[in-house]
Amino acid sequence: MAVLDAIGRGTGSPTISLLVFSCVLFVIYVCYHTYQRRVPSNAPPTVKGDIPLTGVWDFWTRRWDFYKQEIDRAPTGNFSFHAGPNTLVGLSGEKGRKLFFESKELGFTQGYAVLFGSSPELKDHDDKEGIEDDTNNHFHKRITHLLKNEQFRKKLPTLKSDVQEAIEAIRNEPSGVTNPFESLYRIVFRLTIRMVGADEIAEDPQLLESCLKYFEMIDQSATAASVMFPKFPSPALLKRTYAGAQLYRMVQGLVKKRADSGEKHDDALQYMLDQGDRMFKIIEFIVGALFAGLLNSGINAAWVMCYLATSPEWLAKTREEVRRTAAKYATDPSAPLYVQLNDVPLEAWEAEFPLIDMCLRDSIRLNLLGTAFRKNISGKPIPTGHGDEVIPPDAFITYALGDIHYDPNIYPDPHKWDPARHMPDRAEDKKAPHAFLGWGVGRHPCLGMRFAKLEQNIITAYFLAAFDFTLQDEQGVTMHEAPKVNVNGHSAQKPSPRQFLKVRPLEK
Repeated sequence: MAVLDAIGRGTGSPTISLLVFSCVLFVIYVCYHTYQRRVPSNAPPTVKGDIPLTGVWDFWTRRWDFYKQEIDRAPTGNFSFHAGPNTLVGLSGEKGRKLFFESKELGFTQGYAVLFGSSPELKDHDDKEGIEDDTNNHFHKRITHLLKNEQFRKKLPTLKSDVQEAIEAIRNEPSGVTNPFESLYRIVFRLTIRMVGADEIAEDPQLLESCLKYFEMIDQSATAASVMFPKFPSPALLKRTYAGAQLYRMVQGLVKKRADSGEKHDDALQYMLDQGDRMFKIIEFIVGALFAGLLNSGINAAWVMCYLATSPEWLAKTREEVRRTAAKYATDPSAPLYVQLNDVPLEAWEAEFPLIDMCLRDSIRLNLLGTAFRKNISGKPIPTGHGDEVIPPDAFITYALGDIHYDPNIYPDPHKWDPARHMPDRAEDKKAPHAFLGWGVGRHPCLGMRFAKLEQNIITAYFLAAFDFTLQDEQGVTMHEAPKVNVNGHSAQKPSPRQFLKVRPLEK
């Protein structure tokens, strides 16, 4: 400790010596850290405000505004920056979009594993019992089986029953008011648990609410600090760890109960147990499937109702579509509309609600916020298609979905909800390659798209059949326009302030 002794003799105070020494070490660390993460000269230019250690704060606080600003500043529309120790390259434009979604050298799982920052670490709970499999391969195999046609056909009566039960609860609400971002969000959560989780959770209101609480704790733990300093025991990390452990215990308890009683269920949990999956793999799958299915589907189920409540034209069109389809299959044409829907078969639920599908499609376009992530896993620089410009090896890549979804050259008046954009005579989502990203494109199409569309059609059709409704604010004042989306959000979000639907039950 000769350095400390020398500083101590110069200052006369051990405390000041320690502070000075700490400052020197910090400066050395910052200089070393800055040198280590420097961006190659042939990479896209580094943005202003890319400070040591943390990187660019605007990426976390005003993401879309930041992205637009840097696209305009960069000669090619591409730029480099940092998030903590991670080097990121932001791509834009048609070339950037095609590279991002089509290149085999950009890793999907590797990108989200670091930059999404909200998956609980479950390997500490590994009991070493069961088969080995990598996370991406395991998820793909399990979700593909669980979303097969035979599974939809088996589960359809239960899915409809769950929706009817939720509709009846809204009908019996004395105030005649519901917050769709709570009531409809919970329907989607329950249906998703039905398909990718356990029957016991879907059928027990207390377990279902606990599961949702832990899932939302994990979702809310995706903070800037958790990405920049992933090993630091921040509140977000502690919350994520706690929620992951509670989900593990919940599912483990269900498994033990089944084993002790010899009880078997026809659900996703039983299927994974029968396949010999390790417990932590089962939890990883359920949490991953909930993220994939709930964050967009749950929020958009509510947004669609807000848009319909403020669009008399589309409310009338979609309700007529529901009437027409229900009448085609109804065994009792005199029954109330929401009862007639019980006879609609799977094939019709999937194919005979094109207007509802357009409503959902434009809601997704508006609300699919933030950036998608990849990582250069090729081990070499990847050309961006702009001269000598490259993506460095091991760099992360981001693409802001608003780059295409909010492009006025593709979608005129881009911040307006307008399902007619997707009509064949306009087909704005076909104007450019990968112009609509809502269901995944290129090498990573959405594996759950079919189920997401099915549940949205069921929820929307039953709601339209059961109620007439208007949109209200927190004071009960009728709103004639849906609230604007916070374009700087990182994913689909509930609006602030809260929105409510004033419902009037329909008898026919």
